[in-house]
Amino acid sequence: MPREFADLTSAEVVDQVTGRTVVWPLGAIEQHGPHLPLSVDSLIAEAFAREIADIVDGYTLPVQSIAARSLPQSGGGLSFPGTIHVGGDTLIRFLREALRSLFSLPMARLVVVNGHFENEPFLFEALDQVRQQGFIGDREVFAFSWWSLVQESWLTAEITGFPGWHAEHAGVSETSLMLHLRPDLVTDLRPDHDHPPRAGLYLHPVDVDRISNRGVLSSTSGSSAELGEKLFRHVIDEGVAVLRDRDGNSSANRR
Repeated sequence: MPREFADLTSAEVVDQVTGRTVVWPLGAIEQHGPHLPLSVDSLIAEAFAREIADIVDGYTLPVQSIAARSLPQSGGGLSFPGTIHVGGDTLIRFLREALRSLFSLPMARLVVVNGHFENEPFLFEALDQVRQQGFIGDREVFAFSWWSLVQESWLTAEITGFPGWHAEHAGVSETSLMLHLRPDLVTDLRPDHDHPPRAGLYLHPVDVDRISNRGVLSSTSGSSAELGEKLFRHVIDEGVAVLRDRDGNSSANRR
């Protein structure tokens, strides 16, 4: 059973987190087409975070769901209702302050699991600022977007015609993960988009119909709960392997 940080009392915190790993999921409230809920990025990040925390006997923080703005080439943009966002400068400041307070705790390691594509550069910037300011100290940090752990060999074997992670928004991977994790929130619709947007471009004016099909940037064809379970286990295995590799090369005092 995963340990929830927010369920601790103030009197318990120091003893319970000393020498342990704390895992923080970052997600979003963002449109994911007509077949997936706004909570996709948060639910997926939270599921990965809880599983990792359970394996390493750590604690999970509540998911942070207010995120960086959705961009047209990677999230469909702001043309669809329901996306709640803040500017990148605001997100950096928030994450920096939150990280400073987290590093006041006697944890051995902080793991941050990101589930929203546009969050990543601001998360890494905030972490590096906090590191340069000396708040991390001798603790370990492992921050990643879950898709960064997916091996190319796995993609080649499991997903045909993969469009790139920037365009895998509400596509086969997220749909499959949600079918595995929360099938009750997935509708029967399976919209496809035959012309995924190109990575690394900013275009104005935005042609919403060209870059997506009702907020879906690529194909949902082939999505299934079985594929979602395979993907979930693959990411967990890769993440835990990184942690165990660092454990073998570190003298940190951990439980």
